[in-house]
Amino acid sequence: MSPGMGPVRMRSRFGRGPRGKDQDQGAWELWKALPRIKPYLRPYRKRLYVIVGLTVAAAVFGLAEPWPLAVILNNVLHETEPTGIVRDIFGPDPTVWVVLVSMVTARFLLIVFGNGFTVLNHFLGAKTEQNMVLDLRSDLFAHAQRLSFTFHDRRQTGALMSQINLQASAIGTIVMVIPPIAEALLTLIGMLVISLLIDWQIALIALIILPFLFFSFNLYGRRIVPRLQRVQKLEWDSLSIVNEAMTMLRVIVSFGREEHEYKRFREQGQTAVDERVKLTVSQSLYTLGVQTASALGISIVMGLGAWHVIQGKITIGELIVLITYITSVYQPLEQISTTVGTIHEQLVQFHSSLKLLDTEPVVKEKPDALEIERARGRVTARQVSFAYPGRRRTLEDISFDALPGERVAIVGKTGAGKSTLMSLLVRFYDPSRGRIEIDGVDLRDLKLQSLREQISLVLQEPLMFSGTIRDNIAYGKLGASEEEIVSAARAANADDFVRNLPDGYDTELGERGAQLSGGERQRLCVARAFLKDAPILILDEPTSSIDSKTEAVVLDSLDTLMEGRTSFVIAHRLSTVRHADQILVVDAGRVVERGTHEELLAAGGAYRGLHDAQTRERRRPARGPRELVAADAGITWTQVGGAA
Repeated sequence: MSPGMGPVRMRSRFGRGPRGKDQDQGAWELWKALPRIKPYLRPYRKRLYVIVGLTVAAAVFGLAEPWPLAVILNNVLHETEPTGIVRDIFGPDPTVWVVLVSMVTARFLLIVFGNGFTVLNHFLGAKTEQNMVLDLRSDLFAHAQRLSFTFHDRRQTGALMSQINLQASAIGTIVMVIPPIAEALLTLIGMLVISLLIDWQIALIALIILPFLFFSFNLYGRRIVPRLQRVQKLEWDSLSIVNEAMTMLRVIVSFGREEHEYKRFREQGQTAVDERVKLTVSQSLYTLGVQTASALGISIVMGLGAWHVIQGKITIGELIVLITYITSVYQPLEQISTTVGTIHEQLVQFHSSLKLLDTEPVVKEKPDALEIERARGRVTARQVSFAYPGRRRTLEDISFDALPGERVAIVGKTGAGKSTLMSLLVRFYDPSRGRIEIDGVDLRDLKLQSLREQISLVLQEPLMFSGTIRDNIAYGKLGASEEEIVSAARAANADDFVRNLPDGYDTELGERGAQLSGGERQRLCVARAFLKDAPILILDEPTSSIDSKTEAVVLDSLDTLMEGRTSFVIAHRLSTVRHADQILVVDAGRVVERGTHEELLAAGGAYRGLHDAQTRERRRPARGPRELVAADAGITWTQVGGAA
């Protein structure tokens, strides 16, 4: 998004639009996702039973809490005759001080034990919540790795990071608001029953706000949930800008575009802030409406209750209990109303995580897929065609047969489809037509893990993980011994420069290995491929971004690496592939020529044209730029300070 189109365009894309049936259904669709939580609850069901028990206990203690005060008001301060359970406990004529001390102690113990149950409930709840979040995050992370590159090519990294690391926490929040709601409902039912027994008229009057609360729940779903979804998308965009900027920081700084990126982030962020503020105002107005209705109900209860005391229908102690109960009834109702808002916001995030989890991989493993041991290495393509989404004819009718141990070079102009062809071999994508085989078995019939164990890949960009040099080499064979790691580094001509580093193999590389040169990183990638020791090797222009001297060192290690392996070499520099057993010349997604270096030169076709273009001696122009300017001005080169 360019700065000039910032807020205006965002509003047009995510503007309100017509409200109505579709959005109502969208809000209810969020609630339909609740059963998807069940698999994540199942491992912790015993702990959840304990949480439910503690919730019930806390509700019981909450119901009992006002009664000691009522006994003190009725039987201590007014010295009325004890009735009911008070008479059963203390007898018909109890001592005032005994009742007072007993009730004060009872209230203290009720509060202490009630809060103790709540603390234990919170501890078990937090433990359950965090484990559920970790389970969902783990599933999302594993699933994201299984998704094909078709998905990742179109997906914003920031949105993906948010879904996995941030929004997955919604599952824990949703589950953990259930016990408070259950406690509120239990308390609500208990208090209403007791209130009806004390004074049914006041209890019924207290229920007048219920229709308003149910109306407010529906209003929240129709009006506020769509805004939650808009804000989520805008905040994803902001996160994606940050991720992209940090990834491209060297380009940004080298072009002096820090201010441009700052404005881009600021304008996008301001749009998200504006929408978040509007959302917060809407949520606050919703809460204010609920609280106003509650205050109105309590005021009516207080007035009517006082009138009933004056009439002698109830005692002051019973009025205190009623007001305490009705206030406590409204409190859970307000809590439920507020929690509904929280649940909606969390459901929006949970639903987003589920969308990622429900995304079907384009590259799928068959249920009866085969697992093979080390392949011999024969690779055959039979009339393979492929196109990226939105494009046509990336590859068309490609066929070749690479025998075990052969070196196959793939050359052609930029964009001809060379790297795409190799991506099909690793099954980053699947062909739309035709098939690729290893030892006569279609790749789609193999387990993905088994297939990729047969292939080592050295890319044009030498990708490093954060961690030590040892960790990066050992990535080719997890659990490799020190001897194996050093041996692989020597084979890749990397051991000498590694040992010259202050910390040797324990040198921390940092993100993407930026502390090393391109040639050094590439040699570590070659060492990683040595350690994997796969029968099939793909070299995707591994020397295109390094200097000639370093290239010679890397090529020596690659020659060693290719020995005894079926190797595919994608190259622009034809000098690096002249000894290949067969060369495929790709143009516009088709193999237009094939043969050895000598055969293709003799044929005088496309390969000869590429070869001549690279080997042609570049002639120096007869006149340089300054000489041409001088000639146009009618003066000699000597006159402008040049050599005669």
